[in-house]
Formats: sequence, structure tokens, C-alpha cells
Amino acid sequence: MHSFTLPDMNCGHCVAAITEALKAVDAQARIDIDREARTAQVVSALPREALVAALIAAGYTPAPANTPI
Repeated sequence: MHSFTLPDMNCGHCVAAITEALKAVDAQARIDIDREARTAQVVSALPREALVAALIAAGYTPAPANTPI
């Protein structure tokens, strides 16, 4: 499982855009998003780098690991 902190995620539209971006690169991905905590947990066979690239392309750059929001 890949965990991401997404500081720029703050509304339902953001959640939808993030979900769409991740599903576009892996339709089989299981995605659990916590909007209040600004986190996403993704179960995918893809490498983390591919998921990060999809998030960045959608405008949601993940925070570096262990960085508070």
C-alpha cells in the first residue's frame, strides 16, 4: 500500500480529481481518501513513482514523507 499526504486537497472536487487521476493509471487500484486528514491510501501494483506522477499531473503534489501538513 502507498500512503500520500496531499496538502492541496480540501474539497469534494479534489477527491474526485485525485480518484480519477489514480484510476486513469490503474483502473484496479483501491483508493481510500481521508479529505479531513488530507491523505490517500492506494493499493496498486504500480510503483509509487507512477502514482506520484499521476497525482502531480492532476495538480496534487504529495508532501514528502514525514512532513506535517
